[in-house]
Amino acid sequence: MNKVPLTVNGAEKLRNELQKLKQTDRPRVIEAIAEAREHGDLKENAEYHAAREQQGFIEARIKDLEAKLSNAQIIDITKIDGGGKVIFGATVELEDIDNGETVTYQLVGEDEADIKQGRISITSPIARALIGKEEGVSVTVQVPSGSREFEIVEVRYQ
Repeated sequence: MNKVPLTVNGAEKLRNELQKLKQTDRPRVIEAIAEAREHGDLKENAEYHAAREQQGFIEARIKDLEAKLSNAQIIDITKIDGGGKVIFGATVELEDIDNGETVTYQLVGEDEADIKQGRISITSPIARALIGKEEGVSVTVQVPSGSREFEIVEVRYQ
């Protein structure tokens, strides 16, 4: 399996989720299954079936997180000299040439992407258009509604 890029913060969040699943959620659902078993006939026991289903989801997520972390290439952007270029982990401030609006994005791994928090996947069209560019450069990005042109206002490595 290929290495998956993750920022230090992204890897920490995945580790925290994995720890919560293993130390809190898994024991809670095991207890719920044991309690549901005490109620008798398992064929018609909705609580038992719901707890088993939840256990399946938890175990699948644990395996998924363990695989992602074992294949992660954790990149500490604060220790990299990007030379003013847009690279993985960089925070980029863009100005929309058409309407003058500014947006700020951090380029992160797919598992960390959250547009509401300004983190976009390195594989997204905007990120692919930005990689390797410098401040002051204009880029055209193909988006579902057509194409948009942005100017790179600032590149930060934080």
